[in-house]
Amino acid sequence: MKNFLKIISVPISLGTFGVLWWLENRRPLRRAVESKLVRNGRNLAVAGIAAAVLQLCEQPVVAPLTELVERKNLGLLKFARLPKLLETILAVVLMDYTLYLWHVLTHKVPFLWRFHLVHHIDLDLDASTAIRFHFGELVISVAWRAAQIVIIGVSPTSFAAWQLFLFPSILFHHSNVRLPRDLEKKLNRFVVTPRLHGIHHSAVRNETDSNWSSGLTVWDWLHGTLKTDVSQDEITIGVPAYQNPDEVKLPKILPLPFEKQKSDWQLSETRNPAKYLR
Repeated sequence: MKNFLKIISVPISLGTFGVLWWLENRRPLRRAVESKLVRNGRNLAVAGIAAAVLQLCEQPVVAPLTELVERKNLGLLKFARLPKLLETILAVVLMDYTLYLWHVLTHKVPFLWRFHLVHHIDLDLDASTAIRFHFGELVISVAWRAAQIVIIGVSPTSFAAWQLFLFPSILFHHSNVRLPRDLEKKLNRFVVTPRLHGIHHSAVRNETDSNWSSGLTVWDWLHGTLKTDVSQDEITIGVPAYQNPDEVKLPKILPLPFEKQKSDWQLSETRNPAKYLR
């Protein structure tokens, strides 16, 4: 089962990206600031570097750990001795929740934010933003992933199932696709949608500090961090201190976490678009 899930995850993720890219051109949710081709090329370059580094750093940790969990019955779910299907479902749910917690930390811990900032200074938000993470952030996250696996008790099959759920989910909610409002309202009761995540990428600080869920919206509901009352037409994507397109080019964003950074949110503690709109 593990191998089957890993095999189908690649075509499913690529297919999801292709469908969303087509829909973004047909039914865009927000107006573009930069050329889509230029941005997608930049974001794919960032993602390619991150993927190569992650392959070197995460795979040698994750694969042996999930095998160890399975072999030694480590973690909460293994201790409970549940039926395999239920164990896999609960593992996906708990991985999703602990990813919510990690996402909050990347915003609240200054050191982690230095790296996560690269994801947020994209001036537009679409499916390519979903894979635009600085390689440094992904390397640091390996320790968190290891803790998730050992504490929860994530088997190789459960980990593959979680990845199969995660990748299409983050591509979807980062996308710039305008869904019918009634459909999106129904969906966002359960999963994160483009309008919800658009609020999280707002250049207004108290809007960015909301909608941290990556898959299931229940975590934002439980923690009181869900925000739905902001129109996409009112949103400026990005971070106030980095609204100049010249500052978000590839040669600038790769070294950004290691350099002195600006006071990111100095203009946007509350909504006052006149202060920071281009």
